[in-house]
Amino acid sequence: MRSPFFLYFYNEMNEGNVNIISELSPQYFWDTDIKNLNANQSKRLIIERVFSLGTVAEIKRVLDYYGEPLVVEVLTSLNYLDPKTLNFVSLIFSLPISSFKCYKRKRSKPPHWNS
Repeated sequence: MRSPFFLYFYNEMNEGNVNIISELSPQYFWDTDIKNLNANQSKRLIIERVFSLGTVAEIKRVLDYYGEPLVVEVLTSLNYLDPKTLNFVSLIFSLPISSFKCYKRKRSKPPHWNS
């Protein structure tokens, strides 16, 4: 069952699955040549960057393009998500934080700037 927050967040879907990469900000992919990105081959990178750095409209677009099951699968299997993104994703998909690989793999000794 969907959380009320997810339903509110996802109520306006975009139509069509045209070129998703051209609809995203190129600044999210500063370390790659955006012309060589393929939406299917680079889905993990695209989903990670948009959920970490993107706007709500871009997140909705990614959800519409890839579908919720694939997005959830990718996000739960990532090695790292910043705490803010992890909590956000956990909330909108009604998943316990402990179901994310990045939560299970937390550093035993946090970096000095997080102490």
